Amino acid sequence: MTEVETTDSDSHKIRRSVFATTHWSVVLAIGDAKTTCAQAALSRLCQSYWYPLYAYVRRRGYIPQDAEDLTQEFFARLFRNETLSGFSREGGRFRSFLLKSMSHFLTDEWRRARVQKRGGGQIISLDVASAECRYGIEPVDTHTPETLYDRAWALVLLDTVFHRLRNEYARAGKVALFEEIKFCLTGQRNAIPYAELASRINQPENTLKTQVHRLRQRYRELLREEVAQLVASPTEVEEELRSLFRAMS
Repeated sequence: MTEVETTDSDSHKIRRSVFATTHWSVVLAIGDAKTTCAQAALSRLCQSYWYPLYAYVRRRGYIPQDAEDLTQEFFARLFRNETLSGFSREGGRFRSFLLKSMSHFLTDEWRRARVQKRGGGQIISLDVASAECRYGIEPVDTHTPETLYDRAWALVLLDTVFHRLRNEYARAGKVALFEEIKFCLTGQRNAIPYAELASRINQPENTLKTQVHRLRQRYRELLREEVAQLVASPTEVEEELRSLFRAMS
């Protein structure tokens, strides 16, 4: 996993180009009025980040079938604006908001909705078989439901950034290069000497070093952009990054 360096330039870029219309800021508009744009933004975020909530519910002790029902019903209420309407824009981290809302839902609201029969319609697409495979390899004893949620969130975020970066290389016709040097993103850059790797991909060693530097730099930029989409203000980006890296440690 790549460490993220903080620079004034990075913060300025995010403040200038991202926070005018982040996914999360658009979602917050649902609290005032249901708009197509806000619903689409919420749908994208939920489809990307449903698994951490599913893992949280499972760690709370629910069997897979009930965890699926609970997750679907939670999103149904979210999309019906029963949760966002009272949410404050102060300190708005999407990750924290979802966890707090799900916790409240499990303890206070689900009992009253349990009379609804299972299978009443899907709100978002949940690949539960895949989720159970992922959940089966989660640490059993070392994580509370909350810490497991944070760890799963961090992994989903990093996977999202990784695929965004790979797609950029693919569009530029450089996917083969990406596949050769992608391991440099994991903190194992020294696993293969530059000279050996340069020979393997038929590039001068200095050119390869430049390629790796650009790869890691772009990864950091995309990671910051993705986090910026999930918080309400530029001041929360650094804190959210630190929280997510702590969850991975």
